[in-house]
Amino acid sequence: MPNVSAPLIWTGSALVLSALLTEASILYARRRNLIDEPGMRRSHSVPTPRGGGIGIVVAIVVCGLMPTLGTPDFPILWLVPPVLGVALVGWADDHGGLSARKRFATHCAAAVWFFVLPAIFVAFGTPAFNYLSRAQIWLAVSIEILTVLGAVWSINLHNFMDGINGILALQAIFVLAVLAGLEHHASATSGSWQYVIWIAAIAGFLPFNFPRARIFMGDVGSGVIGFLIAVAVCWQMNLPDIAPASGIVACSAFVTDATCTLISRMFRGRRWYSAHREHLYQWLVRCGHSHARVVAFYMGWNLLIVLPVIFCMNRSSALDSTGSGIAAAAAVYTLAVIVWFVGKRRCLAVVRARSRHAAA
Repeated sequence: MPNVSAPLIWTGSALVLSALLTEASILYARRRNLIDEPGMRRSHSVPTPRGGGIGIVVAIVVCGLMPTLGTPDFPILWLVPPVLGVALVGWADDHGGLSARKRFATHCAAAVWFFVLPAIFVAFGTPAFNYLSRAQIWLAVSIEILTVLGAVWSINLHNFMDGINGILALQAIFVLAVLAGLEHHASATSGSWQYVIWIAAIAGFLPFNFPRARIFMGDVGSGVIGFLIAVAVCWQMNLPDIAPASGIVACSAFVTDATCTLISRMFRGRRWYSAHREHLYQWLVRCGHSHARVVAFYMGWNLLIVLPVIFCMNRSSALDSTGSGIAAAAAVYTLAVIVWFVGKRRCLAVVRARSRHAAA
């Protein structure tokens, strides 16, 4: 972007547009009866409209992506088709359900479009590609496959973690703010301004969802946020002067809770793809903690553990050692798994004790 005033205008516009569209989506959801009712597999106690994330999506596309047309950041427009694709299947799912197979196929197509197709165009347009060894080609293909799988998992895990008021919006704001700060420090201003605009779009939705939820984000918003966070982390990993694992560490709270819960359900023979309330944040709510307090727990992890580690990883001395960054990320995730395991056991003990007391 050529100057500072234009990004500031688009940032303010994203905030206002998101808020206006979220307000309108409340009326739309009530008219179309898009209401999430309380139940055994939900963590809310009041019927609440869903689909408010459409305001976030429109604000990001209109104020963040489309303005890059005709600018040096024009390739960012490559994001528009996959973002709209993920949003479309989420919107359809919010309106009455969509098969898991169709959602998964669309998520894979979006990831392939953004992460694989540009790499293919660049590779075949580079003369040096003809001189790559078979091992180098297989390594590149393996990286692309892992990237696509990581992006698809990011879409779905952020959907899974969108189960209580404010938790996804605040987590996304935190991760994007960290990445924006790192990229600004590394003089990657175009990417950092994109993240600021995305943050503004999410912030426009937040007052409608936290601390009291007038509307839920729905799959239309959670899926797009998950995809954009995967994009942001991959962009950051390819930038010099930033520890490659910084974005992965920033996402540790959500990645750990969603992944550990999925693995746990699979090992116990549960239908891991069906709706449930077995994430740690949901167990904390079942133990009697308010939504706001549980969100504070996750933000506490981000501020007390994640931020200091990322700061240490990105000191000039630490940047000279890739191994130290990997070790720091491994340590954060090891600690996160321990916290998840201990927290889950304590929640189970509390709920079981409460059940025995009630039965007596």
